[in-house]
Amino acid sequence: MRAFSSGGYLLRNARFEVRLIYTGFLLLTLIGMLTMAAFQIWHIGLTPERIAAYYNGGDSGTEMSFGKTFRQLVETTHFHSFIMGVEYLVLAHLFIATTLATTTKRTLIVVGFAGLAGDLISPWLVHYVSGSFAYLQLLSWSAEWIGFGAYIAVPILEMWFRNDERIASIE
Repeated sequence: MRAFSSGGYLLRNARFEVRLIYTGFLLLTLIGMLTMAAFQIWHIGLTPERIAAYYNGGDSGTEMSFGKTFRQLVETTHFHSFIMGVEYLVLAHLFIATTLATTTKRTLIVVGFAGLAGDLISPWLVHYVSGSFAYLQLLSWSAEWIGFGAYIAVPILEMWFRNDERIASIE
């Protein structure tokens, strides 16, 4: 963590072993994100009607389901807030150690956090306030995918495919 406190730390300048570790973490995170996408697409659904049916119970088109209980929502929120909070912390730190413009980094850090926060609160709103908050769930998923996608892709590209010294030696 000391390296990240230095304003000039860049992933592309990290030692080879460090880049291997970060890449392994990013690839494992990518697998987690892909399984999350599979769950969102095939288990919950990508329409407001299917999202509302998932949390409130009802016919999702292929099966009948019971609404989520208070306990189920608490368990899910508890687990996701801790694990995704840690993921966000690590990914955001790796992301800020890239050469993207500061405003782009700040924007994507806020987008990812807003998506994550919305993903945590949307199920509660859908279940206890209105099924219309399923639109917020979809928006949150989109923001989460944009932010976290950048947190994974940009560091990998910078560590392995963008190195000004390597580029200069080729020219």
